[in-house]
Amino acid sequence: MELILIALAPVIIIAFYIWFRDKYEREPLNMLIYSLGAGIVIVIPIIFVESLLSELVGNLDGLTGAAYHAFVVAGFTEELFKYLALVLLIWKSVQFNDKYDGIVYATFISLGFAGTENVLYVLQNGMTTGLMRAFTAVPAHAIFGISMGYYFGMARFYPKRERKLKTKALWIPVFLHGVYDFILMTEFIWLWAVFILFVIYLYVIGLKRMKVLEVQSYYRTDYELLNRKFGGFSKGDR
Repeated sequence: MELILIALAPVIIIAFYIWFRDKYEREPLNMLIYSLGAGIVIVIPIIFVESLLSELVGNLDGLTGAAYHAFVVAGFTEELFKYLALVLLIWKSVQFNDKYDGIVYATFISLGFAGTENVLYVLQNGMTTGLMRAFTAVPAHAIFGISMGYYFGMARFYPKRERKLKTKALWIPVFLHGVYDFILMTEFIWLWAVFILFVIYLYVIGLKRMKVLEVQSYYRTDYELLNRKFGGFSKGDR
């Protein structure tokens, strides 16, 4: 039980932070639960597809093998299923009524997947792995989700750029995910410095993208005006 709590703690903390930052028009609890659930469900097809892709090429060694498993097996497969879950869950939903909503739902889907993956890793490898992944793998998955949701959210509200933005919503997380895994899979000690810098970079771009869409929220002006006038209100008051 303790190991499971360690595995899920970063997921809960990040999910709360994403929810807290969605202060102008928070999403319904049931939709957030559905998003987490979707992230958990896609673990099953992802395991199957990743196994299939690994078997197709046999044993690739060196940098070629690291690149294939990082960008194709892990990066492409996992981000593709997250993207498909995002499209099916919210693209036509009435709840998808603000750009920042893309970040919320994409990140919650990513956290559902990351939480399940983290539980499996921690149960197999122990507490040390759980503590390390709490600051690396889980936040990285969240930031891949933020990047996906950033472009996906804009695609919903810029019809003329929809196709281009949807393409970025898929391929930019695939690229970031691939780079993250590639650095680890090469197992070069000297690349640990690069890895640390890359993780910091992920944190920076994640927070920046959240801030951009937070500022652009369609509900921001009404929220701030009413908050100044009445001293605070909730979504149910609107």
